[in-house]
Amino acid sequence: MAENSSMRKAWYLIVPAELWKVLEAHLFPGDGDEHGAVIAAGMAESERRVRLLARELFLARDGSDYVPGQRGYRMLTAEFVRDKALYCRDERLAYLAVHNHGGRNQVEFSKDDLASHERGYPALLDVVQGQVVGALVFARNAVAGDIWMPSGSRVELTAARMIGPITRELTPSPARVSGKRAETYDRQARLFGDRGQEILRNQKVGIIGAGGVGSLLVEYLARLGVNHIVIADPQRIEITNLPRVVGSRHRDALTWLTREGRPEWVRRLGLRFAKPKVLIAGRVARAANPKIILEAIQGDFVDVGVARRFVDCDYLFLAADTMQARLVFNAMVHQYLIPGVQVGAKVSVDKGTGTILRAFSVVRTVYPWQGCLWCNGLISPDRLQEEALSTDERRAQKYVEEEEVAAPSVITLNALAAGYAANDYLFRITGLRNEAAADDFVYFEPGVEEVRFDRPRRDEECIQCGSGPRSRRGRGDGASLPTREG
Repeated sequence: MAENSSMRKAWYLIVPAELWKVLEAHLFPGDGDEHGAVIAAGMAESERRVRLLARELFLARDGSDYVPGQRGYRMLTAEFVRDKALYCRDERLAYLAVHNHGGRNQVEFSKDDLASHERGYPALLDVVQGQVVGALVFARNAVAGDIWMPSGSRVELTAARMIGPITRELTPSPARVSGKRAETYDRQARLFGDRGQEILRNQKVGIIGAGGVGSLLVEYLARLGVNHIVIADPQRIEITNLPRVVGSRHRDALTWLTREGRPEWVRRLGLRFAKPKVLIAGRVARAANPKIILEAIQGDFVDVGVARRFVDCDYLFLAADTMQARLVFNAMVHQYLIPGVQVGAKVSVDKGTGTILRAFSVVRTVYPWQGCLWCNGLISPDRLQEEALSTDERRAQKYVEEEEVAAPSVITLNALAAGYAANDYLFRITGLRNEAAADDFVYFEPGVEEVRFDRPRRDEECIQCGSGPRSRRGRGDGASLPTREG
């Protein structure tokens, strides 16, 4: 971490909802008193901010770990601080001491708090050997943070964001909505308020795949007012994509060169120079919102250089259908504590008769602490191995016995999934969603007029989302993603 540049950035604490529930109950049990804890956090730094990613929570027991202070009201015992600091040193995590004050919507450190930091944190920095240390003080609806970097430089925490069924953000004092409501968004802001519209404006959202589902998501999110979208897809538009890719035109696909009947070399030339799908998505986004920040990446999400462009997002939509994309997306959600959703549609066909066996749309939310795609058997090791091989290698190992057949696809099935996923995202981040609502995977099957819900499973020992020491959960920049070297 380059400290000079880090000090100029906003600093956020990201806390999964399940961890926050435990911490909130500990700090505010209803007795009106102070309580203490320590958070061990991974770190992730980007051009715009530094995130502290809450990985472990250590609750201090009143009377034994959290005791009457020698100069202030309460303090963590030296033994408790030492043990947790050494743990953070060994795990290469930030050490964050936590306590609470009274009040609801505004909070700040007391003079005694700040004096204790100045007495103790220089020595604590020596213990953690290059890791960040800091203190957090919470009120019911507010948080302040005093963060110390290895050199002893200090920065204030900008906000803490709790991610889960809804996204909740705490700041030292109530956040203000900047400026007058834009007339463009008047009708929708009547649903979730000016604060909700401000939240959308400040979101950075990643969309993986710019095909039938991804192009719809770009349209929806841009029109909602999301101000920063990152989208990646390696492919160019083809004539068979035109009925499903929003905003695509026949001239984008160079159909006068690529249609059936043209010489093969002419068709190949047309395919080579057809417009990339991400550029079409960019055109759609800018038509909806001329001021949008749009990062259009013509590349494969699983390549390390492309994947790194997504790790600073606030939400991820997976609209690509490869196992490798699922693998990297799933790891990114848990390693960087970024909520996300897999969105898609599928039509199964009997190879012998051509009979449609099943047609469905699917939306699978994937959140830290909820249960990941690995836990639910949705990442196939065999498919991962197959996708890692060339076409000739796949044939040699008998993964395929015949030429690949394009799967059926239709825009209406895509729209079912994309609309549900975008609406779910909207209700989560603006706080309109009921916190008690289930986070089930949702399947829509129009052919039988059925909507099915599956409860996600979670394995505590999963190395992706589990609570064990080998888990990548909350490691941030301290672990490698399972990407492909580009």
